[in-house]
Amino acid sequence: MTPQPEQQAREDIDRLLQAAGWAVQDAAQANIHAAQGVAIREFPLKSGHGFADYLLYVDGKAAGVIEAKKQGVTLTGVETQSDKYTQGLPDGLPRWRDPLPFAYQSTGIETRFTNGLDPQPRSRQVFAFHTPALLAGWLGELADGVRETAPDYASRGDTFLARMQHLPPLRTEGLWPAQIQAIQRLEESLKANRPRALIQMATGSGKTFTAISFIYRLIKFAGARRVLFLVDRGNLGDQTLKEFQQYTSPYNNFKFTEEYNVQRLSSNAFDPVAKVSICTIQRMYAMLKGRELPEELDEESADQLGGLFKQPEPIEYNPNIPIEQFDIIVTDECHRSIYNLWAQVLEYFDATLIGLTATPSKQTFGFFHQNLVMEYNHEMAVADGVNVNYDVYRIRTAITEHGSRVEAGYSVQIQERDTRKKRWEQLDDDFAYDPNQLDRAVVAPDQIRTVIRTFRDKLFTEIFPGREWVPKTLIFAKDDAHAENIVEIVREEFGKGNDFAQKITYRTTGAKPKDLIKAFQNSAMPRIAVTVDMIATGTDIKALEIVMFLRAVKSRAFFEQMKGRGVRVIKPDDLQSVTRDARVKDHFVIVDAVGVCEQDKTDSRPMEQKPTVSFEKLMQAVAFGNTEDDVLTSLAGRLARMEHRMSAEDDQRIRALAGGLGVKDLSHRIVAALDPDRHLEQARVDLGLAPDDDRPLSEQALAAARQRIVLDAVKPLHDPDLREAIDQIKKKNEVVIDTVSADEVLEATFSRDALDRARGMIHSFERFIADNKDEITALQVLYSQPYRQRLTFEAVKELADKIEQPPYLWSEAQLWNAYAALERDKVKGASGRRILTDLVSLVRFAIHQDNELIPFPERVEINFRAWLMGQESSGKQFNEEQRRWLEMIRDHIAANLGIEPDDFEYAPFSQHGGLGKVHQLFGDKLNTIIEGLNETLAA
Repeated sequence: MTPQPEQQAREDIDRLLQAAGWAVQDAAQANIHAAQGVAIREFPLKSGHGFADYLLYVDGKAAGVIEAKKQGVTLTGVETQSDKYTQGLPDGLPRWRDPLPFAYQSTGIETRFTNGLDPQPRSRQVFAFHTPALLAGWLGELADGVRETAPDYASRGDTFLARMQHLPPLRTEGLWPAQIQAIQRLEESLKANRPRALIQMATGSGKTFTAISFIYRLIKFAGARRVLFLVDRGNLGDQTLKEFQQYTSPYNNFKFTEEYNVQRLSSNAFDPVAKVSICTIQRMYAMLKGRELPEELDEESADQLGGLFKQPEPIEYNPNIPIEQFDIIVTDECHRSIYNLWAQVLEYFDATLIGLTATPSKQTFGFFHQNLVMEYNHEMAVADGVNVNYDVYRIRTAITEHGSRVEAGYSVQIQERDTRKKRWEQLDDDFAYDPNQLDRAVVAPDQIRTVIRTFRDKLFTEIFPGREWVPKTLIFAKDDAHAENIVEIVREEFGKGNDFAQKITYRTTGAKPKDLIKAFQNSAMPRIAVTVDMIATGTDIKALEIVMFLRAVKSRAFFEQMKGRGVRVIKPDDLQSVTRDARVKDHFVIVDAVGVCEQDKTDSRPMEQKPTVSFEKLMQAVAFGNTEDDVLTSLAGRLARMEHRMSAEDDQRIRALAGGLGVKDLSHRIVAALDPDRHLEQARVDLGLAPDDDRPLSEQALAAARQRIVLDAVKPLHDPDLREAIDQIKKKNEVVIDTVSADEVLEATFSRDALDRARGMIHSFERFIADNKDEITALQVLYSQPYRQRLTFEAVKELADKIEQPPYLWSEAQLWNAYAALERDKVKGASGRRILTDLVSLVRFAIHQDNELIPFPERVEINFRAWLMGQESSGKQFNEEQRRWLEMIRDHIAANLGIEPDDFEYAPFSQHGGLGKVHQLFGDKLNTIIEGLNETLAA
């Protein structure tokens, strides 16, 4: 018989208590010393207080109560009743205190808990019951009876929330203002007992360092027992561990990992002494489900995996991982994935949830209860000098925009995806393709080549004028095969070797991907890395100056993450260690070859139809426990279609791995497993019913039977070797390589947004000059016509320092490039390197003293020739050695705005005889020459 709702609730509560380590007893047979935690049913209280559904004893003393209700009852209204029970323990019985400190209300499905030890106790929802050991710890006793040693900032027995009220002031050295604000606001939220908090900080603004800083304080000063740091994929876990290892405490100068154990979870075993566990969210899900995680899924983006599940397989209580395993959970890059499959992981633990993201969606705000404790976007970070801004350089080509057509009679190449084996085939009919087929069903090498060649040709003249070293460049490709083609063409077009351009994807073999990432971060080579999505989020590449898109991106959050690879600031010396001719990173450039910056993007794009999901992803979903009908039917259909395209060798390979089953057999098993009649038959067997017993079955029984049948049908696909073999064979479909169509450039220029930014920069610069013309010495001199005093290097340096400070953050190169973008016909030397004295030319052009913007050394050269002609026309002649010295003086004035006698004691003059030599060459005319050159050349 189906139990009554009240009885069902009691059975579920008993099961949960026992799983959490409680001995459940009836009052008549109670033994309060039978275990550390004893739950006594229907315990009689003193007169007027009735019976406690469960009375909880911890270490032989009464500690709390459970009020049981039938399923469906709302529990917040029951708190008054359970609170009454905490005050009703009969006199003379051992207790921890009056009233009893712990109160639960539960239906067996839903449970709420109030900790009376907290300041201003407030009930909260919990997944299950806490273990007796935890309650003993809260009460000041360890399991072995040894008193807990409390830190000096909190009394023994204080809860985490109580200790939060007494945190010492934050030490702010080494923190940016935004990081200080984020930590302080988070701590205020924790003190107010807000269970969830969201920190929005722009990519590159130090989210992880901020998180480690507050984690350290919560452990050291608030007594947080354990912290879970969840990451999106495995390589980000490695990077996070490195940041923990490098963190130095501002309170005692110890490294974090010298003071506390930090575990990077790569298996299903917790380090019992670890204060921090770093883990992918998919691994934690597998651990809670009691499964081993296939290695490839630890490196798969949690966001993509989570999107495959419409109705995820539910998590049940795991006795090996109690709900109090962590006090704090920090989830990094918390995107839409946390609201479906992975939300169960976060809500399993009785922990405060802290989200970190640069790109929150509406759903993100909702999940974190609208508790946005910090909002620090890219624009704010740029204004503070924490991020660098970007320009967009757009490359449009005919094939990228419109596709192409190859006429009948021409030959195209056909390539097998898996072997990359090629053959030629003559076309009997015209072959047309659109842009969406590029680099998936069709490869047009000249389209890739035209984009890369245009990038190469414009790199040192327009994108980064004056450079000789290719800036560190990250190219996003559509898939691994596309990335392979791009790498080959990049090497050819730049005329470089293998080390110049590298593919960094999950399919990279030979060198480990993380070793290639490290080299790309810290070494001169490679200059260009091509990836699909492995470096799309989280990976810190500070020296990156160009992000190129050769693939479309429809998700706003994902695009912001990819774009964010370029925003990070870097010290000039560190930048120059990998890019020798870079002076400073004051911006980066998005090279958009597919119009990705112009496309509308969504906060999140729900997966409505499984046909849009790749075959590989469907198999991963099943391997991860997805048993939804639409996933299984899509997978079965694709397996069935494979049969007609397989060779005998492929079939034998599959059968060897699948226990004799072919793809048709696998497909048939899945389809059959979804038959409702089989579920009905299995449920009758499970319940021990006779075949002719036609009583109705519960939905729960049918669901359990379906799950049993489906899991048996898909069991072969849990083998990663079989999945890999099926995927490889499936990818043997062929790609057409269009070697006939020649692409052409339609446009290659900075985008309208970049031009608007340039216009805004110039407007602000010219306004700055007008506002400060009476305050800054260099501007005073340049505004006076003729100059009332000589312009000095120190005065120009003062001006440069002013404009390099917030809120301006301008450099000579930025200002020059902005003028070049808008008035190219009036700007000379845009491809040259800028020097400080070019600021003189910029100001003169901005205040309309000059009609052309000419590099200052070129203007000095023009003035020098005029001075030399004037000298010679008046009868003064200079020999070859004197001319060489005059040219050195010219170059010194070009860089320093003037020359003094003492300057001849330094290079380059000292290398040619110094002050003595120049006196020997020019005699008593030296001072006159110096005065004339100083007055004339810098004019």
